Amino acid sequence: MNFKKAILVSAAVLAAAGIIAGCGDQKAASSASSKAAKETTIKVGVSPVPHAEIVGVVKDKLAKEGVKVEMVEFTDYVQPNLALADKSLDANFFQHKPYLDEFCKSKGLKLTSLGAVHLEPMCVYSKKLKSLNDLADGAHVAIPNDPTNGGRALLVLQSAGLIKLKEGAPITATPQDIAENPKNLEFSELEAPQLPRALEDSDIAIINMNFALEAKLDPKSAIYSEGSDSPYANIVAVREGDENRPELQKLMKALTSKEVKDFIEKKYGGSVKTVF
Repeated sequence: MNFKKAILVSAAVLAAAGIIAGCGDQKAASSASSKAAKETTIKVGVSPVPHAEIVGVVKDKLAKEGVKVEMVEFTDYVQPNLALADKSLDANFFQHKPYLDEFCKSKGLKLTSLGAVHLEPMCVYSKKLKSLNDLADGAHVAIPNDPTNGGRALLVLQSAGLIKLKEGAPITATPQDIAENPKNLEFSELEAPQLPRALEDSDIAIINMNFALEAKLDPKSAIYSEGSDSPYANIVAVREGDENRPELQKLMKALTSKEVKDFIEKKYGGSVKTVF
């Protein structure tokens, strides 16, 4: 082979290698592009405890199924639903259905439940008393000030035999709906997240479990707990019309899996209970 011919052969070989490499690059780029196209990102509003912890259990699993979950943490009960309604979120996970229904009614929002995951029993806490039997006449009681959780707290007190609500009192009952108050309890209605702090100034406070856990209160130290037959299971909420979105269905399926059930039982030791 003469020198000129050798150069031509070498050039051909290099060109072929370039084409093969180029094809490989194109395939890799195509594969990456295809993966990106299949992956869907959803934003889910959550309370830090236990909701963010529960969603955290399924994030990796969902990522493998093409659903990337971005959690947005909220420490109040108002903004998560407003953010869901204005499409800043794809779903939220922090509330029970009675609260969602009342919030939508009062704000004119079109949100709905995708399903229930767990129950967080509302409990009575005290830094001054060891039993409800020690509650004195005229004792100071702190309860949530939002309609459904305030009404729920009153139902807890009624189940404990401390008060009796008027016949037909709504789920959004307030202290004005109390028909019998033999111990002349005095009520303070506060923002739900503030109730753990109210223990310093109150004889008892009725606190939602998520805020109790965030405040490092031990549920086992509660002097009274809501019954397991409570209708206040925590739900995943979405906008009406989004119920059948595949990525949201995958989220709901993951949150009601055995993996989540086992995590909740181990992590919270009965203070949070699955309902699926």
